[in-house]
Amino acid sequence: MPELPEVETTKNGISPYLKGAIIEKIVVRQPKLRWMVSEELAQITQQKVIALSRRAKYLIIQLETGYMIGHLGMSGSLRVVEKGDLIDKHDHLDIVVNNGKVVRYNDPRRFGAWLWTEKLNEFPLFLKLGPEPLSEEFDSDYLWQKSRKKQTALKTFLMDNAVVVGVGNIYANETLFLCNLHPQKNSREFN
Repeated sequence: MPELPEVETTKNGISPYLKGAIIEKIVVRQPKLRWMVSEELAQITQQKVIALSRRAKYLIIQLETGYMIGHLGMSGSLRVVEKGDLIDKHDHLDIVVNNGKVVRYNDPRRFGAWLWTEKLNEFPLFLKLGPEPLSEEFDSDYLWQKSRKKQTALKTFLMDNAVVVGVGNIYANETLFLCNLHPQKNSREFN
């Protein structure tokens, strides 16, 4: 499953092809993903891409009238192709831009999502997210305080998006291994 670093890398990889480009259209071939693809996406035409960002494991594409929000799920990926390139079996969504490129979403397991919101700060999936792991808000004092309020395994604690975002199975395991901490140790016992 793509975790925070993979989503950040994906954002950085597609940004040169999208930022400043005009979306000619969005082609939705399979609307049934983790959640139904937002109907608003298929109506987007002649919209300039203002910026790309990331929140947790969500990719955010800022347009003139709102925000496209993508989640790669378990098996999703984005790749940049030329207009007219052949469509593969699990290519569910295309972002067609005016520079001759297409940002194509492929997801064999269909656990990803493509959503729309006009107000990012009111987007329901973002309201209860914790801080980014590299933000100033996230430090040892913050982690200590949060760990006092939960009685759960350390690994579960680290993977809780209300505590810190973007940490999945791989990075929780690696972090605990490097710190020589057992994943099942209670978070309240954490020093």
